[in-house]
Amino acid sequence: MSDRQSIRPFLTYLENTGDLVRVAKQVDPHFELSAFLSAADAGPSLLFESVVGSKLRVAGNLLNGRARIAAALGIEIAEILPRIHQAIRAPVKPVRVDNGVVQQVVEREAPLSGLPVPTFFERESRPYITAGVIVARDPETGRGNASFARFAILNGDTAMVGIAPNHHLALFSRRAAAVGKPLEIAVIIGAHPAIQLAACLYLGVGDDEMECAGSLLGNPVGVVPAKTVDLMVPADAELVLEGTIDANQPIEEGFVSEYHGMYENYGSGYLARFSALTRREDAIFQVIEPGYHREHIYLGALPIAASLFNTLAAVIPNVREVAVTEAGAGRTDVVIQIAGAGPGQPRRAMFAVFAAVSIVKRVTVVDADIDPWDPVAVEWARTNRMKLERDLLLIPQAGTDRSEPMEQGGLVTKVGFDATAKANDRVEGVDRALPPLAYREAAKKWFTENLPRDQRKWLKS
Repeated sequence: MSDRQSIRPFLTYLENTGDLVRVAKQVDPHFELSAFLSAADAGPSLLFESVVGSKLRVAGNLLNGRARIAAALGIEIAEILPRIHQAIRAPVKPVRVDNGVVQQVVEREAPLSGLPVPTFFERESRPYITAGVIVARDPETGRGNASFARFAILNGDTAMVGIAPNHHLALFSRRAAAVGKPLEIAVIIGAHPAIQLAACLYLGVGDDEMECAGSLLGNPVGVVPAKTVDLMVPADAELVLEGTIDANQPIEEGFVSEYHGMYENYGSGYLARFSALTRREDAIFQVIEPGYHREHIYLGALPIAASLFNTLAAVIPNVREVAVTEAGAGRTDVVIQIAGAGPGQPRRAMFAVFAAVSIVKRVTVVDADIDPWDPVAVEWARTNRMKLERDLLLIPQAGTDRSEPMEQGGLVTKVGFDATAKANDRVEGVDRALPPLAYREAAKKWFTENLPRDQRKWLKS
């Protein structure tokens, strides 16, 4: 059996590092499983050994921060964005393999029944599949696509898929419907974290995220033909749901949680009909806690940050880092680090970000001595390096996405903060009062070498 491109090696790593908790008690997928994941949000990954109504185990809270994502990719935190950039620049096509453990069991009758799909939140009326990477092809070009969207279970073989209108999967569904056909899909659950991260990338129509996944993995994704649809699926995943989306059959969704932590009522989604479930004999069903929870946040934040860095580097060569913050739920709040910002560069960076990703509504520009991922450091820069009458930018009635909690008619006011130090603002200068660098590094080295791992998580990288 091959586990190489599944979640299993990462689960083993988490257990070996003490970051995985096995939940032995039987949990109910109706709210109880969600409550456990929510409680563990900033803590360990969870492996539920027994779930009411299903034979499958459930894993969740796997990628709840930059440290976890770096560990899943086998790299350091500072290497995440460069590795994503490399994956976008040098994609690696999947390769077909002879067989896949994901097809050890094939179920064609009521493929959704028996899955431990959670009902997450009080005002959501249905259980949702949240960790499914959806593989599809553009009906016009045949090019592949991989992305995330949630499926609300209707019965044993149908679900509602809620997709933003500008989502590539929605575009492909409409293109298929325009010629009187449903769009074939395969929903991949429990693939390697690199495949999941790639599915969150902001690429152009025609760019295949599965090829970026191969680059992130350092090896092509091994794929096998699906059983009932004309698609290739990752051979080592935990399970695959095969089916179609029909954009001509709208289904009303009702209230659904969003990344900002509140509910939205988007109206109708599309009907998805499933023809088969293929899985490992001992498949693990992966769950991502939606809403304002860290795994949902960071799976969005890092791909957006990588995309924005590419955009900014083309016009501001001294950009050093881009963070998409937890405060903005990994979507709406961006911090840009620029080394030696020249006249006009901070505002140029703000406008470039607003133009590139419409969902962003706040941008802060900081100097190279401020860690853009450190919210306290960024707030310090806003407090101590800004003159509001000079450094605050307001853009009223700017276009945004439907998921923005304060939008009206697709518009919201956006704001930029130039929190970079300016010459002559302080006669005393802007140097931080700290011990000399050599002494600081020596102290950090002592703590690293003399404290147990769990007692030095406060050390800055």
